[in-house]
Amino acid sequence: MKLPPAPRIRRFQRRLLAWYGVHRRDLPWRRTRRPYRVLVSEIMLQQTQVDRVIPKYLQFLRRYPTIRHLARARVEEVRRLWYPLGYNIRPVRLHAIARETVARYAGRLPDDEEALRRLPGIGRYTAGAVRAFAYGRDAAVLDTNVRRVLGRVFLGPRRLARVRGQKTFWDLAEALLPPGRAYDFNQALMDFGATWCTPRKPQCPRCPMRGFCATVATSAS
Repeated sequence: MKLPPAPRIRRFQRRLLAWYGVHRRDLPWRRTRRPYRVLVSEIMLQQTQVDRVIPKYLQFLRRYPTIRHLARARVEEVRRLWYPLGYNIRPVRLHAIARETVARYAGRLPDDEEALRRLPGIGRYTAGAVRAFAYGRDAAVLDTNVRRVLGRVFLGPRRLARVRGQKTFWDLAEALLPPGRAYDFNQALMDFGATWCTPRKPQCPRCPMRGFCATVATSAS
């Protein structure tokens, strides 16, 4: 895929970060840079709405405040505490990650992408989230919200219909990432997709990307 020209990338970065400065959500996992807490939030947020995650996240950390506490717990107890978030393989994987991190890395989650992805159940997105949100690395993330924003703004419906697989979106996410601002930029992308560029009722008339959004341009033509 041909990447957007540099001026358009900079325009998107500036507008998204400005939007985030006004509309950012106050979420408990954004008040910490501790890798374990970031990991817990990211695993919980997989296929689960933010409002359902918040109380369970706080309860989980009261019971298991560190990765060593989680590693020492019985997996059955972890699964019971996880209820009713659903997708119940997640607590099993999180428990396995904790045990392997204690065994192999002395209880410290690695900041290297390859090492993170060798842990049970950690894929490219979760590895990027831990690296960006806990360690401040320039790592891209790609979830459902981010994919929708990138597809609408930079591809438009015709090009989007021809996309197969995730490579196009990962390439875009990495190209758009402003060096040194991965934390705010990635959080902004996810907030923008979750609250503004939504699946059914996007706020196109007030959107800061309206002037260069490929989907708006297609609709107007």
